[in-house]
Amino acid sequence: MSVPLTPQGFGRAVSALVAQDGDLAAIVAQHGRPRFWHREPGFPTLVLIILEQQVSLASARAAYDRLLEQVGGRLNPARLLELSDASLRAAGCSRQKTRYCRALAAAVEAGELPLDELDGLPDEEARARLQTVVGIGRWTADVYLLSALRRPDVWPVGDLALVVALQRAKGLTERPTPAAMTRAGENWRPWRSVAARLLWHDYLSR
Repeated sequence: MSVPLTPQGFGRAVSALVAQDGDLAAIVAQHGRPRFWHREPGFPTLVLIILEQQVSLASARAAYDRLLEQVGGRLNPARLLELSDASLRAAGCSRQKTRYCRALAAAVEAGELPLDELDGLPDEEARARLQTVVGIGRWTADVYLLSALRRPDVWPVGDLALVVALQRAKGLTERPTPAAMTRAGENWRPWRSVAARLLWHDYLSR
């Protein structure tokens, strides 16, 4: 199993990628090195990532903050399951995401998805466990592995911001297909998560 990234390990990985790839080096030259950020592993972060599906980070965060208000600032599976669909909709959850959040809460509450055990699993196994829950697909699982579990070699192929950033960085005339994204990521093993963070840094800095 891969060792979670630390600030020091992240710095070393950035240096290795910059030395290897001139386009990533150009991002650092233009915007500086990105700070090493991560999210707290657990249920609230996974709910937030579900809310981020196919919407802007700002609108997802606004919905998440309203959801926190609904539960008095403490979001856990039991408290979410106590909320009515109307309350979840009022917080900004679509009908589909209401279903997904309920499915996640039920799976964690029943012990079917023990989130605290994912730390000890290889990437593929942790991803597969997450994807047993309705509404958690490859993108959601990958973003959780990358941002909360700090895995160093995860490549969220379906992330739109990553697609746009790669197109810009490589000067492509068209947005890369999933297959092209996968091929591009192979060049950055075993630091694909760090390459993704560099590309996101470029996307958010423009």
